[in-house]
Amino acid sequence: MLMVMLGFAFFSGSMLAGGNIGTQLSFGDFAKAVILGNILLCIYTGLLSYMAGATGLSTHLLARYSFGEKGSYLVSFLVSITQVGWFGVGVAMFAIPVAKVTGLNVWLLIIVAGLLMTATAYFGMKSLTILSIIAVPAIAILGSTSAGKAIVDAGGLTELIALNSNGSSMSMNVALAAVVGTFISGGTLTPDFTRFSKNKKTAVSTTVIAFLIGNSLMLAFGAIGAMATGKADISEVMFTQGLIIPAVIILGLNIWTTNDNALYGSGLGFSNITKQPKNRMVIFNGILGTCLSMILYSNFMTWLSMLNSFIPAAGAILIADFFLVKRGKYADFKTTKFKAINPIAIIAWAAGVAGAYLIPGITPVNSVLTAVVTYVILTKVFVKKTVENNQKVEA
Repeated sequence: MLMVMLGFAFFSGSMLAGGNIGTQLSFGDFAKAVILGNILLCIYTGLLSYMAGATGLSTHLLARYSFGEKGSYLVSFLVSITQVGWFGVGVAMFAIPVAKVTGLNVWLLIIVAGLLMTATAYFGMKSLTILSIIAVPAIAILGSTSAGKAIVDAGGLTELIALNSNGSSMSMNVALAAVVGTFISGGTLTPDFTRFSKNKKTAVSTTVIAFLIGNSLMLAFGAIGAMATGKADISEVMFTQGLIIPAVIILGLNIWTTNDNALYGSGLGFSNITKQPKNRMVIFNGILGTCLSMILYSNFMTWLSMLNSFIPAAGAILIADFFLVKRGKYADFKTTKFKAINPIAIIAWAAGVAGAYLIPGITPVNSVLTAVVTYVILTKVFVKKTVENNQKVEA
């Protein structure tokens, strides 16, 4: 399970985000943003993983307790469509550097890469584990080599830090939101994978290790190279450093593992909505993500901003319902009769999205807190009114 989660967290997209953040922050501010942002991610994903370990249920099935059977389609759609988008970003990240090296048409490479990645996702968890065992150490070696070369080329760590010592053009709130945005969508889907864990402890520990170590390292690898070269795009950094050939091979393998995870998770989500087999939805999602790849890649930071606005509130309601409303215990899934739609959850999600846009501060944190407070208060008010009405009827 740890290798699968590390394969998920060691994602080249985080290197791209690290490059964008690293070129706009001082070294010290970047370190603070990465540490604090990933701590927030670990809290969020750790709680969701605990729920999966306790119930053995995926994100989409857990959502039925809080959103209702039909209401859970909202959660499934949000996290699934964003995972399809991440798949597209990954395909473009692989195809563009390969096109630079080979001179082949980038769209031809996108189509071929998208189809091959979709094919392995079709076969599920076993193929993901095999790919992850190879990809995780390989990307760690490549990232360390690139970062080490960047430090040497800059004249040492002190000189590298001095390159960005004139201040930050990005605010800390925006930087934190960008760090959280790298995995807020994938993080919401962690129950889809950690439900296979032996116990709750394993589910939480593997998730925290994967995000705290894996995502932090990938952000740092991208930022250090970007600081030294002035280029935010990881493929351009690798090209400048003379590492483009190993980068094509290793980044390609790394992207492959995370993209397979993305299609696996999104396949479960759309299967929950359409009632079609997961593997059929994996194929559909792979084709859709491939078609959208260049659009999403070209608007990467806008993409992260959108994720921070819509996704956190959904996961927050799942967490609030399990830990605060139901006190950490759910009735047996097979025997539970779910509401069609729980309007309180929909209202709380909408409030969370509004909070992300309207409240100053860290976007995903505002979204989570607003959704949690709204959901808990409305649930208690509704339950109280229901009890009072029942008492009046009995009287």
